Amino acid sequence: MNATVNVLCYKSKVLSNGESPLMIRVSKSGKRTYKSIGISINPTHWDFDKNKPKRNCPDKEQIENLIIEKLKAFNQTILELNVTQKEYTSDSLINKVENPFTLKTVATVFQEQIKLLQTSQKLNSALLYKYAYKSLSNFNTHLNIYFSDIDIVWLKRYENWLRNKNLADNSIGILFRTLRAVYNTAIEQKCVNPQSYPFRNYKVSKLHQQTAKRALTKTDINTLIYNTPQN
Repeated sequence: MNATVNVLCYKSKVLSNGESPLMIRVSKSGKRTYKSIGISINPTHWDFDKNKPKRNCPDKEQIENLIIEKLKAFNQTILELNVTQKEYTSDSLINKVENPFTLKTVATVFQEQIKLLQTSQKLNSALLYKYAYKSLSNFNTHLNIYFSDIDIVWLKRYENWLRNKNLADNSIGILFRTLRAVYNTAIEQKCVNPQSYPFRNYKVSKLHQQTAKRALTKTDINTLIYNTPQN
């Protein structure tokens, strides 16, 4: 069920200046949530039948433009949630609009990190990220997905897919730690809500076998890549 969004003058609340706040009202699944848009108006200047400022309202044009922008932001967010088939409530919709994230796909963040590592001359790490990117792409057929699509079920499916290719725990662990690092980068860049983070419950630490501690060399990485069965 889609949400309906409108702006109204909340005349039941009177501020110290004698005006009433203009509020966004989000209605979904029988629940209504209100959020101030940051301005107030004298109720005598508001058309309650048409839900808009009257002709004699001071700063009418500016208020109307603000309302248009607010409704546009909410309707765009509703469209994005519908396209990605994400469930939401009236409260979470308001939170998403008021605390916006810059949506980037997993592919985009991965490619940005690979380029950054190459520019920084961290070529071994760049090679490892490329390997992880290719592995994830083979598993999911593409990475044109959002980070919120990666949940515990998705991670377990990926792990099983890797095990069916006879990868050892350490090799699987390297792939998962790389994915986790990219996910953390996405959180830092505000590309995904931290609440979606799946690695709180999916423990990458289980994918580890005791070996002598040392940094991965280019030879190690090439061995890992070329000894891994491909699709």
